[in-house]
Amino acid sequence: MSLGKRFFSSILSVEPQERLKLMFLSICYFFIIIGYTITRDLHDAVFASIVGSEYQPIARIFSLFVLIVPLIFYAKLVDILRRYQLLVVISLFYGISGLIFAYFLGVPGIGMINTEQSAYRIFGWLFYFFIEGYTPFVVSVFWAFANSISDQDAAKKNYGLMVAGSKVGGLIATVFSMIVLNWNTTHMSHADHVFNHQILLVVASIMSLMVPIFIFMLMKRVPGRYLHGYEAVYKVEKERQKKGKTDTGVWSGLAMLMNYPYVLGMFGILFFYELFNTVLGYQRIRIAVAQSTSVSGMSTFLFKTTFMIHLIGLIISLFGTRWLIEKFGEKICLMMVPAISFILLLYFMTSYTPYAFILAYVVTKAVHLAFSYPLKESLYIPTVKEIKFKSKSWIDTFGQKFARATGATFNGVVAQYGASVFFSAHYIFLGAVACLWIIVAYFLGKRYEKAITNNEVIGLDFEEQLSSEVSGAEIK
Repeated sequence: MSLGKRFFSSILSVEPQERLKLMFLSICYFFIIIGYTITRDLHDAVFASIVGSEYQPIARIFSLFVLIVPLIFYAKLVDILRRYQLLVVISLFYGISGLIFAYFLGVPGIGMINTEQSAYRIFGWLFYFFIEGYTPFVVSVFWAFANSISDQDAAKKNYGLMVAGSKVGGLIATVFSMIVLNWNTTHMSHADHVFNHQILLVVASIMSLMVPIFIFMLMKRVPGRYLHGYEAVYKVEKERQKKGKTDTGVWSGLAMLMNYPYVLGMFGILFFYELFNTVLGYQRIRIAVAQSTSVSGMSTFLFKTTFMIHLIGLIISLFGTRWLIEKFGEKICLMMVPAISFILLLYFMTSYTPYAFILAYVVTKAVHLAFSYPLKESLYIPTVKEIKFKSKSWIDTFGQKFARATGATFNGVVAQYGASVFFSAHYIFLGAVACLWIIVAYFLGKRYEKAITNNEVIGLDFEEQLSSEVSGAEIK
């Protein structure tokens, strides 16, 4: 079957009502990824301009602790709000707050207008931590919502297409960003460069504000029976509502992360990927700084690599994601990701040129976003709400931040010893990480396939065993 026929058959194989749900989810993710694409590279450039790039490893470590308070508040919102309301509130918060930060970027003495770099400039740290929360809150909550209204079959059919739409958004965001940053640069003052960054942040904030509109449309247009998701979990949650057990407390997500091996395994695969990404990402920032003469030039370099990531990711998500999962299954596909990542890392370490870095970084990131990410998210489908929303927020925050802090520490230690130990240290350390990653992926994929085959719900406690038997689900 040709690639074109495979693409259209993927769309046509989706039921009309599921197609409508897919359309609204894809539009929301399209806007979210535009905002994410802009802010992810923007916050590195802004932080380097205001505080200094040498403090970025420290910022990554600090973010691990700064986000604890927002996580506790978020866990309380999970108990208070309905699933779609939670996504609406988070999107509105980031949209409005982003507009406020955009204004202060241009305020003399506070934002980027002040060219003096200092670790004591609080605004740079606040902006960095604010953007660092975009993934564990906005992106993570979107996927938690999507997982709660999708079953395993819908995930296989739809998630690749949904990610493909987001890659289009990423391409648009990177092209738009590069145009804005490079418009008439020969006659631009520093204030003009700052204004360009304000424009980008305003656009990213508006994208977040668009999400609630289409979430409300989804809830209004799609019949309720198509929003149940995994049926066994839906029945358990309905039983909980009848018994008034929906409020599980702010620490339940963290408790489940520590007590359920399945949830700890999902933490592991995210941690291992982010560790690889941090090692390559650190080189990316250094190359961007070395090849740039202005803050706009540095941002442009970052956006160029991001453009390639989204372009390759679009091809993978359209023609590879669904086909690979259906042909090989979740377990084998989960194991493919660390194998590919390590091979690319070996290539980069062997060549150690800017071209090798760009190729290794871009392909690794594209494989993760277009193939590994939707695959990883589908693992949440047979879990209870606490795992989907609360444990997931801890995983996406601490899995990512702890991995980045670990990677930053590793980069800092290796840098002190120079080139003499650079290659051997990376080979040994990341080789061990890759082996552990593959082992965790194997057992996690095996457990997921068993749960789906046996119609299990992962995350039920002992007291709910009787009610789960009534609903047709089995205790983990």
